[in-house]
Amino acid sequence: MAQHRTRIKICGLTREADVQAAVQAGADAIGFVMYQESARAVSARRAGELARLLPAFVTPVLLFVNAQVQDIDAACAEVPNATLQFHGDESPEQCRAIGRAFLRAARIPTGPAGAAFDLLEYAERFSDAQAILLDAHADGYGGSGQSFDWTAFPWSHPLLNASSRLVLSGGLTPANVTDGIRRVRPWAVDVSSGVEVSKGIKDPAKLLAFVAAVRAADALIANPA
Repeated sequence: MAQHRTRIKICGLTREADVQAAVQAGADAIGFVMYQESARAVSARRAGELARLLPAFVTPVLLFVNAQVQDIDAACAEVPNATLQFHGDESPEQCRAIGRAFLRAARIPTGPAGAAFDLLEYAERFSDAQAILLDAHADGYGGSGQSFDWTAFPWSHPLLNASSRLVLSGGLTPANVTDGIRRVRPWAVDVSSGVEVSKGIKDPAKLLAFVAAVRAADALIANPA
């Protein structure tokens, strides 16, 4: 059986140099934040400029929070090959209506309250999503830079089939992503603040360390001691 390669999304990019560094480090997807309240937000035009730097088979992802349809359409016109990520209060119908492949973020409470989040029901409601992105709940919207309890959910359940439907996010860093992958067995991981020197500014060394830690997790899973 072939070894699974956990896919890697680097989110919140704002600069050409960081896009190039993320690609060179081995990213499979690059996220651009279209939520203007975020410190990492870029305009639709800027997202298009940055996305045009991506080589073949590196996917641009546009992150929206309760956006108007016309704003989503404008961003998609600038980045026509983008996957969408919905991170607000969007309903399944609203996500589906755009007519593009999308990720749906599940904002999971940190601490003991996380176990009460009905992730199975959430995954069922958003069964059209290409994947469910697991993130820790933050005040307002967007990433919290914190991790939720990775032991709180039945990851082997068919609705949470790690072979295709889960993207692990929330507080990931080069120091903890190996453990997160070993526990959750996601299809992909998503990182933003964990590879930054400041908000929206990525650190090439941290990018390389993060990718190396993901590959270490894959090797440990394939060849357990």
